[in-house]
Amino acid sequence: MTLTRTVRLTIPALGAALLLTFGLAGCTGHGTTAETKPSATSSATATSTPYAAPTAAQVAILPEAKYDAVIGGLIPYYESTIPEVADEAYTISSDAPLYGEDHAQPVARLAAKNFLGQATVVVPVQVSGDWAMVLTPARQALPSATNGAAAAQSAAWIRRDLLHRSRSLPDHVVISVGKQTVSIVDADGTTLHDFPAGVGAGGTPTPTGVIGYIQARYLDPAQDQTVHPIQLTTLHSAAADEPYGGTDGGLIGVHYQPVARGAVSHGCVRLDGDAVDAVDALPLGTVVQIVA
Repeated sequence: MTLTRTVRLTIPALGAALLLTFGLAGCTGHGTTAETKPSATSSATATSTPYAAPTAAQVAILPEAKYDAVIGGLIPYYESTIPEVADEAYTISSDAPLYGEDHAQPVARLAAKNFLGQATVVVPVQVSGDWAMVLTPARQALPSATNGAAAAQSAAWIRRDLLHRSRSLPDHVVISVGKQTVSIVDADGTTLHDFPAGVGAGGTPTPTGVIGYIQARYLDPAQDQTVHPIQLTTLHSAAADEPYGGTDGGLIGVHYQPVARGAVSHGCVRLDGDAVDAVDALPLGTVVQIVA
């Protein structure tokens, strides 16, 4: 359903509640260590032209890669496995330019603060020399423009020296649409927790064969989400532009529902309270893998 909603966000570092109002549709819906850069363990094709950083003014006029944006210059990301480099989350100190595969001209900007006013969490999935490919919160194309086959996740290249290490990501979330389960799995592949879940219905399926990550979490009284925070991923519906009838870009969230079983949602994943709390205990940036 579509709601312009008042969101109460708890920020532990401030020890106070921040009240924000914004228009998102729902389908209801750390510790800091010494700074390092992602290790260069992968390769990619890039221009041989020496890099010239755009000015702050040039970056400011680029389209922002945010949850409701559609930016054709981004890279559709179809990988279904979790790369080793995705075990760390990063932040950026100022808005950063994002590039396509040729690394030639910036196609978008990643804002240093997200729509909640928090530091944007950045997760690399590939590195090549001075560059890192990161997942973005935006879409590369709409399902309506691709016969319902748009990528559920987008990516872009960013300069590695713009990334500041924030936290380790020791575990990840696996959502099985076929089994209708959500599991928390450690780096060794051991399942730590396993919960039953509600997933997308036939006409509004949860995308599969994709990875994204938890980009934000918040409470939403307008959708009766006042106890267990919504876990918002960077993933979008691959089947419909706005399966919830809103203007949020068809975001895929993981959220509380008292009856969390079956193929029942608009694409989001429904869990009971204990399960949402277990996911909520994971750090922002935790990778979410959705399998068939």
